[in-house]
Order: sequence, then structure tokens, then C-alpha cells
Amino acid sequence: MQKLIATVFALSMVIAAQAQSRFSPKEFSINGYRNPSVGLEFRVKQVSLHAGYYPSNFKAGETTDFFKLGTTFWFLPVGKKVNPSSFYAGVDYLRGLSFDYDQKNVVGLETGFRWMIWKNLNLRVGAIVVVGGGESVKLNPTSGLSYSFFIK
Repeated sequence: MQKLIATVFALSMVIAAQAQSRFSPKEFSINGYRNPSVGLEFRVKQVSLHAGYYPSNFKAGETTDFFKLGTTFWFLPVGKKVNPSSFYAGVDYLRGLSFDYDQKNVVGLETGFRWMIWKNLNLRVGAIVVVGGGESVKLNPTSGLSYSFFIK
């Protein structure tokens, strides 16, 4: 499983390096729901940094809380909009705040697609793999809703 994750992540980075950029020079996002976290994100060209609160449901009826800090690589812009939809892959540091992960440090690897719905509103759909903290590897779907401010 870990080799598969590493292979997919490495392939994503190669594609990102070769992708022709149509991204705005800078972007500031307010992330209002889960992916990448409930917090803030700042992107320069094809790399962004984000920080915030991240809830996840590894067990039914139990929301595990994390502080999440990470970086995201954006690639393969889609569509003809000025600010296109695109694919992403990221690496995150998560600090557990509750349940089995309380006060534990873990790593998250995530990938997915961001759809620019309307003007600056966007929706993310993806998946995250959480590794570490003495727990088994967890795979979880992720979705998110954000509002972006594009800076020229």
C-alpha cells in the first residue's frame, strides 16, 4: 500500500513539473469546509501552503479532529476560464486533537480535483491517506468548499 501511494505521489509530481501553467500568479483562499482544512491557503504559481482545522471520520459516528499544515502542488489546468479548474496533490502534517490520534503527529498524502464552480467559488473532491501515530494507514474521501481571491 505504501509503495502504491509513493508511486502515485511521485507520478503526480512529475506531471506537475511538466504541466503547462495557466494559473494566476497568486491566490488567497478562505477554505470553509474540510479540504484542505477549515482555514486559509496561499498559492504562488503552482504551489500553495495551507493551515487550519481538519475533521475526519475514520469510524462511524466519531469525528477525529486535527490541526493540519501542508503544501499542495497544482497541475493540469482544465477548461478555458481565466482561473481554470485543476488537479492537485499534496503533503500534510497533521496533529491529532482527539480520539485515537490525540496529541499524535501524522502525515497526510492527498490528491484530487478542484472545480471552479462560479467566479471565485470552488469545490474540491479528492482523497487523503493518513499514515503514522502508531495507527493503521487510513484512506478517506475529502471534499471542500472555498472562496478564492486571485492576485495578478
